[in-house]
Amino acid sequence: MTRLVLQTTKWIYGWRWLVLPPVVGALMLAMLVGAVVVAPREVVEGEVQRLMYIHVPSAISGYFAFAVVFAASVGLLWTRDMRFDAVARGAATVGVLFTFMMLTTGAIWGKPIWGTYWAWDARITSTLILFLLYTAYLLARSLADELDEQAARYSAVYAIVAFLDIPIINMSVRWWRTLHPQPIVVEGALPMGMQIVLGLSMLAIVLLTVWLIVLRAETEGIGARATALRAALDRREGE
Repeated sequence: MTRLVLQTTKWIYGWRWLVLPPVVGALMLAMLVGAVVVAPREVVEGEVQRLMYIHVPSAISGYFAFAVVFAASVGLLWTRDMRFDAVARGAATVGVLFTFMMLTTGAIWGKPIWGTYWAWDARITSTLILFLLYTAYLLARSLADELDEQAARYSAVYAIVAFLDIPIINMSVRWWRTLHPQPIVVEGALPMGMQIVLGLSMLAIVLLTVWLIVLRAETEGIGARATALRAALDRREGE
């Protein structure tokens, strides 16, 4: 059974370059059309509300990427297989990118709605902390050698602990009084037209996230193998 699962997973992964690019491209185009043309104009917030179709999926994609970092870090500590380190570094880069997009779109939305680009709101502040935690992870990992297993294990522990900030972000609007809107998406308070476009946007950006994680993880893996080959050549020349 395990062998069948592995073979199926390998077969699906082999189709990544044929399936992901055209599907992601088509969905991103449909998302843009839906967000700008199809979705109704929000009565109170106006056109700036359309940022929701980027802001919310970016948040979900950031959490998804950091969940991949968490899983890869656990895999690294469990197996000591450095391929997990490449996946973790690649996913962390993508997670930081989408967290930055989430913070940026939130700031643009906040200016006309709150009258300021930034408020030290509980959810916003905890999200900024998440961004800084994983930026520090990437910085620390980049300063160490790609093949340094000890540095990779320490970074994995750090990434696992940093992931604990995500439940705090999710619960912040319930634990504290915040400016951030309540989770109206989860509670189904949006009109049907907005829900459909938002669902399409989530699918498009999450698949884009998967594609970017695959690209970054494979790039990191190739870089690590190239470093190992250079080290082997240097040792051979030194003999």
